[in-house]
Amino acid sequence: MIEIFISAFITLFVVIDPPGCAPIYAGLTKGAPPAQARNMALRASAIAAGILFVFALFGEDLLAALHIDLDSFRIAGGLMLFFIAFEMVFEKRTQRREERAEKVVAQNQATPEFDDVSVFPMAMPMLAGPGAIAAIMLLMNEATGIEQSLVVLAALGSVLILTALALIAAGPLIRLLGDRVEAVITRLLGVLLAALAAQYVIDGLKGSFGL
Repeated sequence: MIEIFISAFITLFVVIDPPGCAPIYAGLTKGAPPAQARNMALRASAIAAGILFVFALFGEDLLAALHIDLDSFRIAGGLMLFFIAFEMVFEKRTQRREERAEKVVAQNQATPEFDDVSVFPMAMPMLAGPGAIAAIMLLMNEATGIEQSLVVLAALGSVLILTALALIAAGPLIRLLGDRVEAVITRLLGVLLAALAAQYVIDGLKGSFGL
């Protein structure tokens, strides 16, 4: 059982990639109040957990009923992520937040409303993306018996707990570097996110057309 747990944990850790998602999350939540950023991190992890556990238990039946394959997830997720990456590189999100803050001050409200990124793009498709969905479905198919299935689910839960902790810690660490360094990191991460989005689309097209 330990071997199954370690194998599932490593597979899911590599696919979900908490160290890679954390700085991207910090870039997406730049300027958000610490409490709100922490709540969004927990909410994103919880929603991703719900999605992945549903696909772990009912994934094959659900996709078959909807006539959807994972390559469609890859293409759609890639296109949506590319839009987010574009906004990060060209600071469209920062500009929109500043405009919203000015309206809030004009209306004498206490604090500006900040974009909630917990559902999109963090929970889906960053954390519970096509790769993670495919990985958990494959691991569950390979598990024999209830005990092995529970071990795989325990590995998934462990990875998601580490993911939540990584998202919570990323923001304060990047803020310590200062505004200029943070701006450079945000743009760099936007470029990396765009590359990831392009890879999603390429993989989806390859799978769809058998390339």
